[in-house]
Amino acid sequence: MNPITMDWQLPFPSGRQPVLARNVVATSQPLAAQAGAAAFARGGNAIDAALAAAITLTVVEPTMNGIGGDAFALVWDGQTLHGLNAAGRSPQGWHPDRFAGLDAMPRIGWDSVTVPGGVSAWSALSERFGQLPFEDLFLDAIRHASDGFPVSPVIARQWATAVDELHAQPGFAAFMPRGRAPRVGEIWRFADQARTLQEIARTRGESFYRGPLAQAISALAAEHGAALDADDLREHRCEWVDPISVGFGGHRVHEIPPSGQGVAALMALGILQQLAYADTAPGSAQRLHLEVEAMRLAFADLQAHVGDPASMRTSTQALLDPDYLRERARRIDPAHAGHHPPGQPAGGGTVYLCTADAQGRMVSFIQSNYKGFGSGVVVPGTGIALHNRGFGFVTTPGHPNQVGGRKRPLHSIIPAFVTREGRPVMAFGVMGGNMQAQGHTQMVLRHVVEGLNPQACSDAPRWRIDDHGALTVESTVSPEVIDGLRGMGHAPNVAAQDSLDFGSAQMIVHLDAETGDGDGHAYAAGSDHRRDGQAIGC
Repeated sequence: MNPITMDWQLPFPSGRQPVLARNVVATSQPLAAQAGAAAFARGGNAIDAALAAAITLTVVEPTMNGIGGDAFALVWDGQTLHGLNAAGRSPQGWHPDRFAGLDAMPRIGWDSVTVPGGVSAWSALSERFGQLPFEDLFLDAIRHASDGFPVSPVIARQWATAVDELHAQPGFAAFMPRGRAPRVGEIWRFADQARTLQEIARTRGESFYRGPLAQAISALAAEHGAALDADDLREHRCEWVDPISVGFGGHRVHEIPPSGQGVAALMALGILQQLAYADTAPGSAQRLHLEVEAMRLAFADLQAHVGDPASMRTSTQALLDPDYLRERARRIDPAHAGHHPPGQPAGGGTVYLCTADAQGRMVSFIQSNYKGFGSGVVVPGTGIALHNRGFGFVTTPGHPNQVGGRKRPLHSIIPAFVTREGRPVMAFGVMGGNMQAQGHTQMVLRHVVEGLNPQACSDAPRWRIDDHGALTVESTVSPEVIDGLRGMGHAPNVAAQDSLDFGSAQMIVHLDAETGDGDGHAYAAGSDHRRDGQAIGC
């Protein structure tokens, strides 16, 4: 949408205004956003700001991400969009027989731990696109880990929930030194994490995969009979990839290719493109019905066909083929909810942040420990909480996402980007498990179709299909819309007012790409009021 016609009103409860500036950073935690702004102040660019914020988030929001997680990025370098896949693979020793007899993968513990790829993303992004010395990106993170910071209400709540489940896992006691989670306002400091970040900064991440930190990880794994070993860590490499995309409403929406779930967002948008979506009213039950039905179709195909690309029998191109999406769209009844099995195409705990700078660079970045603190396994003396990304595999024989050695599981964390006519329009993401593909779809619809500014896009009421297929809507959805959905055969649950189940959005819209006025680059940013997030302009 052109900023002349983009709606600058704030029609939904929020209390926040969009932030307009030439350099901007939006994250889910204010101290991390300020770390990004500090990187700008030291002469860094959007990539430096994104990395400084991401590294700081491992310290100040440990309930959602950590040093031992994965990461992905989409980077607009001023001319071209680049994709980075820094997801780690499963241990070589994860033969399917190891998990025989299990209906699902272990959620916590060592048998949920794959190689963490996030540290490799920091190094690769800095080396290719950064301006600041790598060590400078760690200054704020190390300071907060050493000196401490007061824990916010949202993070304290998530921390307490995690302790109930993870307290018995190896090393997790490091995150509960008083025998409990820190309370609201208590100062949290973690000297072990500060030293680890210093080691990563000094070695540009090499220590994590091929040095003392790798030795500490593999030694703990061996002590507990885990399959992960030094060779698994040593052989990890992140990969530069070509983003995948679909056209929608005169724009192109871009995602990281599988094994990420971003393809589901693109499928849902491609299906909606085949329907009379624009004829429905914003916020109406009829519009929400079409969104939910399109997402259910996309999720059915995601769960059936997507995994590590080397094991997929259906190509991404086939899933996004317009003829196939048109066929899938025909299953949707505009007046009734349906049951949607997967189709058959032709053969063939997360944090999100975004940044943009005055030179036209934009970054869409996401990193995660997957489920809260992840596996619950913490490497002693390091502050490294290892993720549980292996929980994303299935144990079904022959499935493309079946667990196996040196495979990437179906991945929930996904950054997103929108362009129009080859120019950048928006860097955005919505953290939160399977909410991410759904959130991406909703953010695109709110901005591209309804013309809302980024803060209003984030503030708008959301819906979510959970991991079991149940539909839940936020408490801010009107009773009339809920009744309308029920009349069409849906069974929506209404979430509690303080629910954290609908993700956390961060968005930056490139204003000058829209106006074409030749007066440099400027942006509008929004940050989700559902978390502690903050957008900062500088």
